[in-house]
Amino acid sequence: MSNAAQAFWAHATADPERVALRGAGDPWTYGHLRERAAAVAACLRAHDVQPGDRVLLVAPSVPEFAGAYYGIHAAGAVAVTANTMSTRPELEYVGGDAGVKVALAWHEVTEAAEMAAAALGTEFWTLEPGLAGFDDAADFDQPHQVESTDNAVILYTSGTTGRPKGAQLTHANLIACAETFVEVLEVTPEDRMGTALPLFHVFGQAVVMGTTLHAGASLSILARFDATDLLDMLRRDTLTMMSGVPTMWNALLHAAGDDVTPADFASLRLAASGGAAMPAEVMRAFEDRFGAKILEGYGLSETTGAATFNGLHRERKASCVGIALPRCEVQIRDNDGNEVPTGEIGEVTIKGPVVMSGYWNRPEATAEALVGGWLRTGDLGTKDEDGDIRIVDRVKDLIIRGGYNVYPREVEEVLYEHPDVVEVAVVGVPDEHFGEEVAAVLALAPGAVFDREAFRAWAKERLSAYKVPRLFQVLDTLPKGPTGKILKRAIDTDAVRDASAAASKATPS
Repeated sequence: MSNAAQAFWAHATADPERVALRGAGDPWTYGHLRERAAAVAACLRAHDVQPGDRVLLVAPSVPEFAGAYYGIHAAGAVAVTANTMSTRPELEYVGGDAGVKVALAWHEVTEAAEMAAAALGTEFWTLEPGLAGFDDAADFDQPHQVESTDNAVILYTSGTTGRPKGAQLTHANLIACAETFVEVLEVTPEDRMGTALPLFHVFGQAVVMGTTLHAGASLSILARFDATDLLDMLRRDTLTMMSGVPTMWNALLHAAGDDVTPADFASLRLAASGGAAMPAEVMRAFEDRFGAKILEGYGLSETTGAATFNGLHRERKASCVGIALPRCEVQIRDNDGNEVPTGEIGEVTIKGPVVMSGYWNRPEATAEALVGGWLRTGDLGTKDEDGDIRIVDRVKDLIIRGGYNVYPREVEEVLYEHPDVVEVAVVGVPDEHFGEEVAAVLALAPGAVFDREAFRAWAKERLSAYKVPRLFQVLDTLPKGPTGKILKRAIDTDAVRDASAAASKATPS
């Protein structure tokens, strides 16, 4: 098997009536998904899209996304998936950088993509419900046979600085990710996975959709995240598995009324969390409220979303993201590339079949990130004697206050324990005296009143003095990315400083 579309194609041959996808409309069977993917592939080839050509795909989490995505693969082309909220300049940059030959966009989000395609001189197609208009599938009885090292997807990663870089994921990367999670999660064709993750992101695309369809199971999807809709989907489809990011589990916890009971989660054998660190207090509250255990994993776009997982049959350790997945290795290294002693903090590095081949047209960035086959993640972490990994923070998120290292995640964990806190992000704000000052940006529970000194006193009981936030800003909700992950880079540190100064004047310390 070399083409990432081959596994679901085989399931369509063996059991074409088995349900593959459940969205807002009628379910799509494996047979129907293959027919739609084959029609997209045939149309791409008819318009001279050759193996290796790049195709921009802008669509939400609807069954048609899967049909177009696997149609691109079946044609041997490379999918460049983009956020449906992307602006024209963002899509113009991605499309130009990748050199896309065709741009496809869901009918509800065409404007920016169509304008970007016009500016690039690229052919543009609208994806209608049911992928209407893609009719001729005769030329694609089987997916195009590619080399396992050929690119399947280019995912543009938005770093903290500079323009986004395209992480090249090969067919071998996607297959390795799917095979690994089928094994680790013990996925069978009888499983019913559900998610509100965006399929244009690596977590939803490779880990969730790729694994589910590789196993021949069914996938229930929401076009946009809504906690009530996700609970309804859980009940309607009697899900056996769910995947999400911490903010989704937190939202479910706060949205559930008295009518939601542990019985609603009785069919659920696994809830998998990734994309960001899971606050321990949120995890405890979720499990106490619903009786459903959440297992954390860790991965990046550059590792096909896969690196570590807690596992079904291991004792879960608080604040750990598990051990290295099968066929993967994880080392914690110092700035010189040497592995640090057990328990010490260093940069997380990863090696294995899920690691990208490099960044598209970025040889210098590739050489910096991939050293001797090991990916430098930019994340700080530790490894204990059992091999369990704990992610401490991003290297770039580390706050150095007066010469002391402050790890934002540690402070966030403490603040999440406060009964009035719904969301929190701890960031460093430039300070003339200390270099950086610790700031907390909060979203509070309805009706809660913020008292700066009471919050500081509460934190002082649980943190060393230099870790206690001096600056605070309260928002209705924190800025988030497409998966629901809190975006610290979108926090305006000047606004945090101003808001904190105003609050200090109103309530002198």
